[in-house]
Amino acid sequence: MTAPNEPALLFYADTHANRDLLHFGRFECHDPFLAFADRGKKVAVLNALEYGRGLKEAAFDEILRLEPLVAAAAHLPPDPRPGPADVMALLAARRGIAAFVVSEDFPAGLLERLRARGVKTTVATGPVLPEREVKTTREATAIRAGNQVAAAGFAAAEALLRRARISGRRLLLGGQPLTSERVRLAIEIACLEAGGLAIDTIVAGGDQACDPHCRGTGPLRPNELIIIDIFPRHTASGYYGDMTRTYLKGRATPEQRALVAAVAAAQKAARRVLRGGAISSAVHAECVKVFVARGYETKATPTGSVGFFHGTGHGLGLAIHEAPRVSALVRTALQTGIVVTVEPGLYYPGLGGCRIEDVVWLTETGHRLLSKHPYKWEFA
Repeated sequence: MTAPNEPALLFYADTHANRDLLHFGRFECHDPFLAFADRGKKVAVLNALEYGRGLKEAAFDEILRLEPLVAAAAHLPPDPRPGPADVMALLAARRGIAAFVVSEDFPAGLLERLRARGVKTTVATGPVLPEREVKTTREATAIRAGNQVAAAGFAAAEALLRRARISGRRLLLGGQPLTSERVRLAIEIACLEAGGLAIDTIVAGGDQACDPHCRGTGPLRPNELIIIDIFPRHTASGYYGDMTRTYLKGRATPEQRALVAAVAAAQKAARRVLRGGAISSAVHAECVKVFVARGYETKATPTGSVGFFHGTGHGLGLAIHEAPRVSALVRTALQTGIVVTVEPGLYYPGLGGCRIEDVVWLTETGHRLLSKHPYKWEFA
């Protein structure tokens, strides 16, 4: 929270676009609204549509009605049709707030209007709520629930792969090709039924899986690696799960089995050193060591990179990608209490892609696993 002599933290956003605001007030709202810190209190300005719900659901210390403030601001220059900047200028004057600080993604137009109205406003150079990085027991429990939703999605995908029949170069289910879209639909229905919402789920087979964020389209093929990455939002809490498994329907080649074994070994190597105080880049280096020792080269090609060309993990919470990052580029220590994914992968067009992802909560001596689902990947 903001100290009395420091600029007051200011938000204007909807909580889907700004997870800091969701964390700040624990209140979901689809439309942008004003919220700020004032002498240790969290204050929101809500319109009549949201005011009553805010009183019941939000964690703000004080909720102000928007309409009387708009009416009062209408009597002030320069605009007879006041907007958020006019309301904040009025509140700053009434409450004796000398200055505000906003996040780097604060609306630029609103920032200019605030300054034009004489409201001193600076842009933070780092996170405005750094405390979001360390998760409480309640938050870790919510993330575990998100991963339980993801596990329901994997079970649905596996059921389809087991039932599918191999016909030449096709996988058939009910006489129709088994496609990425069919599997994704089954996953998303299962996640809904399990209490979460899965959007942009990745079901990518063959060379499509070699682009790690390709969602996957069209028929899935027998004897090809299939990456499934499910990152649902747990509806009750708003926290995300994030898990990845790699599958194959048919019979894997020795090269495919070696690829999957290398990724599994890299994930285990990273987990052996993951704890509070571990250096992010050193954790990533453990994965790289496994891949180098097994002869898997990472390089850039004219058509894209191959090998292991992304980070080992990222923070997880109210957003699917949060601080910190676990990668070669981050040389700082990981704090006790953070939640991060552990997701090494290898990608080689012609051979295929493999990624295995789980979620851990760091302790002083190691970590606790917040995701659980079998690693069985080959279905005859």
